[in-house]
Amino acid sequence: MREEGNSGGKTAILTAIEANREFFRGGGRDSVPRRREMLRHMLDFLQTHRDKVFSALSADLHKSEYEAAMTEYLPVCGVLRYLIRKLPSLAKARRGAISPLNFPARGRILPEPYGQVLVFATWNYPLLLALEPACGALAAGNRVVLKLTDKAQRTTQFLRWMIAECFPNGEMIAVHEELEFDEILNGKFDYIFFTGGGAAGKHVYERAAEQLTPVTLELGGKSPCLVCKGADLRLAAKRIAWGKFTNAGQTCIAPDYLLIQQELKEPFLVELRRWVRKFYGDEPVDNPDYPWIINEQQFARLAKLAEHGRLVAGGERNPDRFCIAPTVIDGIGWDDPLMEREIFGPILPVLTFRSDEDLLAMLEGKPKPLALYCFGGSRRFRRTLLDATSSGAVVFDDVVMHFVNPELPFGGVGASGIGAYHGRRTFETFTHYKPVMYQSRLIDWPVRYPPFRGWKLKLMKFITRR
Repeated sequence: MREEGNSGGKTAILTAIEANREFFRGGGRDSVPRRREMLRHMLDFLQTHRDKVFSALSADLHKSEYEAAMTEYLPVCGVLRYLIRKLPSLAKARRGAISPLNFPARGRILPEPYGQVLVFATWNYPLLLALEPACGALAAGNRVVLKLTDKAQRTTQFLRWMIAECFPNGEMIAVHEELEFDEILNGKFDYIFFTGGGAAGKHVYERAAEQLTPVTLELGGKSPCLVCKGADLRLAAKRIAWGKFTNAGQTCIAPDYLLIQQELKEPFLVELRRWVRKFYGDEPVDNPDYPWIINEQQFARLAKLAEHGRLVAGGERNPDRFCIAPTVIDGIGWDDPLMEREIFGPILPVLTFRSDEDLLAMLEGKPKPLALYCFGGSRRFRRTLLDATSSGAVVFDDVVMHFVNPELPFGGVGASGIGAYHGRRTFETFTHYKPVMYQSRLIDWPVRYPPFRGWKLKLMKFITRR
């Protein structure tokens, strides 16, 4: 795997970024056919080098080929196909409605790129969460600076190689060690898209505010998973086990903790343990299909968290592989360290409630999560839950799968993020919709011009009395 083009050092990176700024200052625009050509080139490259993608994800996170394909490779290819297919209609100018006050003017809404866009990639899904926003920004006509993560080294190497091969003219620029996190924020960008933790997201927001740069923040939070009366415990346990322990829990929308009706807890835990064993066997840390923790630092943090409460399933660790088995912990309170921040690992705390009112009181006042999951519950309770809580998304009787639906916007609210993307909204996120009005020169209504006396004043008094 070669690294070329964009890996020539800090000077080359800054020169390429300045060239893109000059491109937009000079009124440059990439045509829709040109954008589609670039997207097709990326898709062809990924398909040609699919095995290298799987090899990189295995080296970084010990993802099996199946999981790498399902959670990263196929979604990225799907995004590219969607943008290639839909781009002519997405980029088309639209007719804008005109107020009677503007008659007989005509209105148009022109989609135009912001310009130079900065996209921060992250390590837990290092291919998908780098390329989906970057491809959307490119499709919208922007030039893209993609800041790659240093925690998923092999995938970062692959992406640098791909971008160098697909964009020799610098329409997309890969940045890794050439510019540090704060150093790249010193530059002037027209839009910033950040995926990562809350603390870093706040820092990006503060730095962007200095230059009034619009941002999208895809953060995270403690996404609760509710199991209420009426839930199919077998199906709920199966779906929760899958959603929580995929990628070893290193998923921003994974169920962070379980809130279960008191009388359902024991039968549910029996089902949960059964499904974990069915998915990953009796020794998950030795299972080739079970991913590892990204690095030693994260492994140590999670291992310390797993020491709290009462262990009811899992808990095995392999420090040589940075692997922690799917772990379920009971006896947890709201002030426990497991509940202080997003876990982001294969540890599932279990809390209980007795009534719907008890449950809603527990959720009240909590930071707004990226997702809220609910299994079971009456229709009335579900309506109340939707009205009484705020979250990036709500999913009934499933977890995580809303992420793969391009027709649903994906994003947070409050502490879990700002803005949304997916499908057409990815294009819209990176697009300024410029209103244009063409006014007639044949009619010039005198009513708007002073002096405002006589018939004009009488007309205004009549209108305002209505």
